[in-house]
Amino acid sequence: MWSQREDRILCTSTLTEEKPCKCEVCNESFSTKGTLTMHMRIHTGEKPFKCEVCDKRFTQSGTLTMHMRTHNAEKPFKCEVCNKLFTQSGNLNKHMRIHTGEKPFKCEVCDKMFTQSGDLMIHTRTHTGEKPYTCEVCNKKFTRSGDLSMHMRTHTGEKPFKCEVCDKKFCKRLPLDMHMRTHTGEKLFRCDVCIKMFSASGNLKKHMMIHTGEKQFKCEVCYKLFNTSETLMIHMRIHTGEKQFKCQVCNKMFHTRGNLTIHMRIHTGEKPFECEVCHKTFTARGHLTIHMRIHTGEKPFTCEVCNKTFAVNGNLIKHTRLHTEYKQFRCEVCNKMFQRNETLMIHMRMHSGEKTFKW
Repeated sequence: MWSQREDRILCTSTLTEEKPCKCEVCNESFSTKGTLTMHMRIHTGEKPFKCEVCDKRFTQSGTLTMHMRTHNAEKPFKCEVCNKLFTQSGNLNKHMRIHTGEKPFKCEVCDKMFTQSGDLMIHTRTHTGEKPYTCEVCNKKFTRSGDLSMHMRTHTGEKPFKCEVCDKKFCKRLPLDMHMRTHTGEKLFRCDVCIKMFSASGNLKKHMMIHTGEKQFKCEVCYKLFNTSETLMIHMRIHTGEKQFKCQVCNKMFHTRGNLTIHMRIHTGEKPFECEVCHKTFTARGHLTIHMRIHTGEKPFTCEVCNKTFAVNGNLIKHTRLHTEYKQFRCEVCNKMFQRNETLMIHMRMHSGEKTFKW
């Protein structure tokens, strides 16, 4: 008498000649009894093939064979175009689409094309809103299991990817790859407008906004627009008053780390930016840029009222007050208003009796 399992893999003559073997659990049909036997392991959970190195188990011997290549570093499948090696022929076939540009999998909603069926499946979740993977700690949902795995590291603190040069650790491989470029100096991404090179594609995208003038991030307080969300975040500290970067010498606080770095040069005396014309040195690159206009005669800031030009934007702002009669500086003694702080300081001497100039 056959067992229940053997009964389930019986090949019946009533089925088609192409796939005469039918699974009694899900009704899927197979062409051979062996294929049906392997399929049944999906339902039974049986994994008879064990890796002798890490004890991981598999339903098929072929899958075990491919897995073993992760231990012995064997990569028998080679791309004839770029010589990259792969452990599986299927991975090579997917890789070849990079060279051929083939994208055989199409989204039925937006017609976007993909090189792999798995990428299409994940993409469709952007239309359906499906997020089948849930974090058991904070209940956050994800469209991909890989995203959930990476997210879990925020709870566990795990950083499995380590830089072999400086031992810095990362929770994802991509940040490690980008970090390595700080050691190698490698810059793969080039701006087609000004030929400037970047180590990360994201930095190139941000840079391109300089050329396109695109500013899609808006401050909800003053409605000023910014190229990047990071710049907007830094700007918001002006409104919140947040200054999280502290000088360890004089305790002065700053909105950004960059401003603190520039400030520290007051204490160190460092002036790393030198004018190639007169060799004057500066603590900040921006100061050098403004200084260079003395030599070039460049005045990029123009008054829209009288067309007078200025080398420094701040001088233009002061000048426009002559047209608007806007006076923002108030004398605390007599309440007289002034357009410029310098003029207020001179006025204050009338009250203090200070005499700066001797005759």
